[in-house]
Amino acid sequence: MNLFERQERQTAAKAEPLASRMRPRTIDEFTGQTHFLAPGKLLWRMLQADRLGSMIFYGPPGCGKTSLAELIAAKSQRHFTRLNAVASGVKELRQCLDEARDRLASSGRQSILFVDEIHRFNRSQQDGLLPDVERGVVTLIGATTENPFFSVVSPLVSRSQVFQFQPLSRDEIAGLLRRALSDTERGLGARGHAIEPAALEFLAEICDGDARRALMGLEIAALSLEPGEQITLAVAEESIQQKALVYDGTGDEHYDAASALIKSIRGSDPDAAIYWLARMIEAGEDPRFLARRIVIVASEDIGNADPHGLVLAQAAASATEFVGLPEARIILTQAVAYLALAPKSNAAIRAIDTALSDVRQQRTLPVPVALRDKHYAGAKRLGHGAGYKYPHDADDGFVVQDYLGVDKEYYQPVNRGFEVKLGERLAEFRRRRREAADSPHAPDPQTDASAADPTGSDGTAESR
Repeated sequence: MNLFERQERQTAAKAEPLASRMRPRTIDEFTGQTHFLAPGKLLWRMLQADRLGSMIFYGPPGCGKTSLAELIAAKSQRHFTRLNAVASGVKELRQCLDEARDRLASSGRQSILFVDEIHRFNRSQQDGLLPDVERGVVTLIGATTENPFFSVVSPLVSRSQVFQFQPLSRDEIAGLLRRALSDTERGLGARGHAIEPAALEFLAEICDGDARRALMGLEIAALSLEPGEQITLAVAEESIQQKALVYDGTGDEHYDAASALIKSIRGSDPDAAIYWLARMIEAGEDPRFLARRIVIVASEDIGNADPHGLVLAQAAASATEFVGLPEARIILTQAVAYLALAPKSNAAIRAIDTALSDVRQQRTLPVPVALRDKHYAGAKRLGHGAGYKYPHDADDGFVVQDYLGVDKEYYQPVNRGFEVKLGERLAEFRRRRREAADSPHAPDPQTDASAADPTGSDGTAESR
C-alpha cells in the first residue's frame, strides 16, 4: 500500500459511521447468536474444523449477518467477495463466479461469495448460483431479512445450512454501547463521554435488538454534545425520535403477528391479544385485514359457545370500514377483548372440516328421495319428496327423519357457554333418531308432508 492509498483509507475510515467502525474484528468480539455460535454449537464447530458449506443467514436488520460473514471469511483465509442483490445484476454475478473459478484453478484458493439481500435476486439469478455452489467453486453465504423457505429457491436452500439470527438482547446491546463509549481507536472513547444508566437502558430498549440502530443513536447523542459531557436520558430520547418497527406487511412479521393475535384470543388472554393488535396497528397494518381476522376467529374459536361473538365481530368489521383509523382502534380492541374472554368452541370448524374430508375422500352420498325437490313437472313420477315429514306439524317442531342416509355425527358441541344447551338439545334429537332406527316398524305419529303441508313446502325457496 503506497502513501496515497493509506491516506485515502484513513480519510474514508473517519467518515464511517460508528456502527461500521465498531464491527467485530474477531469471532470472540462478535456479540449475540450464541444458539449456534457459542463454543460447541454447530457453526462454532464448523469454523473450528474449517468445514464450511454454503449458508443462509436469516434474521432482522442489525443482528450481525454481514459482520459474521466477514469474520468467517477472515478466519478461513478464503477470498471474500461481497455482492448486494439490490445493486448487482447478472453481469456482476457472472464476473464474480468466473473470477472464483479462475482463482481456484490457478492457486487452489477457495472463495466465499457473500450475497446481501439474496431474496432480491430473481429466480434465474438464484438458479445461476447452483452449479458453482454444487461444485464447491464458491461457498455461498446469503443474508436475508425474509424467510428463505419462501424467498429463496428451494434447490439453493436445500444445499445450504440455514441459520436464523435473533435480535440482540438488551444486555448484549448495552455491552456494545459501553464498548463503543470506551474504545479510543474506533469508538467514542477519545471524546470522554459518560452515560446515565437510564439513557443506556433507553437506547438498549428502543432499538428492538438492532445494534446498528442503537450505535447510530449513541453517535448522534455524543456528537450533539461537547466532549466530556454526560449523555443524559433526555439527550438519548432526542437522538432517536421515533421507534421504527421491523414489520413487513406481506412477510413473516405480518403473518407471525397475526398468528400471535389469533392464538392469544384463542388462549383467553386479552392483554396479549391487545398488545399484538397494537403492534400491528402501529406498524401500519390494514385495519380491514385485522377486522377480517377477528371475524374469522369469532366463528372458528368461539362459535356457538357465544353466538354473540360473531355478531359483535361483524359489527366491528362494519364499523372499522365506516370509521377508519385512528378511531377504529377502539372498535377493534372492544371486539378483541370480548372474544378473548368469551367461552371457546371449535366445534364448527371441526364439523365442516370433517365433512369436507368425507366429501373429498369417500363415496358421494345421494340426496335422500324424501328431501329432493318436487317443484317441477315429472318430479312426482320420480317419487321425489315422497315421505317427507313437515317438522312444524309436530308439537315440539321435531320429527324423526333421515336427512343424510348414513349414520354420521359431525357437529360435537363443547361443554362450554351456550353450546351446553345446544348439546343437550342435540343429544335428545339423536337419542330419538336412534330409538326410531331400532324400531323401524313402530307407528309414526307424524303426518306425511303431502297432507300436512298444503303449500307443498319442502325447504326450497321457490318452485322452478
